[in-house]
Amino acid sequence: MTFAPTLFEGRCALVIGGTSGIGAGTALRLAELGATVLAAGLRADGEHAPMHDRVRCVELDVTDGPALHAMLSKEGSIDILVNCAGISRDRAEYELDVFEHVLDVNLTSIMRACNAAVPALIRSRGCVVNVASMFSTFGSADRPAYAASKGGVVQLTKSLAQSYAPAKVRVNAVAPGWIATPLSEALGRDEDASRRILDRTPLGHWGEPSDVADAIVFLCSPAARYITGVTLPVDGGYLTV
Repeated sequence: MTFAPTLFEGRCALVIGGTSGIGAGTALRLAELGATVLAAGLRADGEHAPMHDRVRCVELDVTDGPALHAMLSKEGSIDILVNCAGISRDRAEYELDVFEHVLDVNLTSIMRACNAAVPALIRSRGCVVNVASMFSTFGSADRPAYAASKGGVVQLTKSLAQSYAPAKVRVNAVAPGWIATPLSEALGRDEDASRRILDRTPLGHWGEPSDVADAIVFLCSPAARYITGVTLPVDGGYLTV
């Protein structure tokens, strides 16, 4: 997709979970369009971290509230907040401690980040984009915590959109389908499972992190200035079947 290379010039973006997968792709895309980006997450110096002159990667455990506040206290303005952190532990999520940890990373971390960043976002009249999932729409016998957390992301997005609207801060979400990331790497290597996914996906192929990043860029851009509280599927049509 083509955007003006100066679209976010002079803007500061914070991408939580920005050191791998969709978050890394989003951090890179924002930087390519002129933003100064702080990509925060685990393995900030790892092989999947975004590399760009305008991207700075920092190590952050998104469940560590004090560390998040300390990081933000060192930053200046924030115009864009993208919440991408996410994990899945498959059937281990039926164990209560694992269930709670997945919700903490995938859902509570969004509220934690928004609470910490909202004063800066109000000053800049900025925006928030959260990453939900196609599992926000239907359940998963194999991933009960992941599905529950992503359903919660949709409702939290709507609630924050209502709460922040008087301050002219927009809050939206994207709901990715099957995207080729480190989180889905093992599934992508399973030929039978991958074929079942492709058979249900009208566009007939796995998505790339850049596909989701471009949707996030749109929601952060002036073109989406009258859009708030929505969750945009980015799934190749998977939810239409």
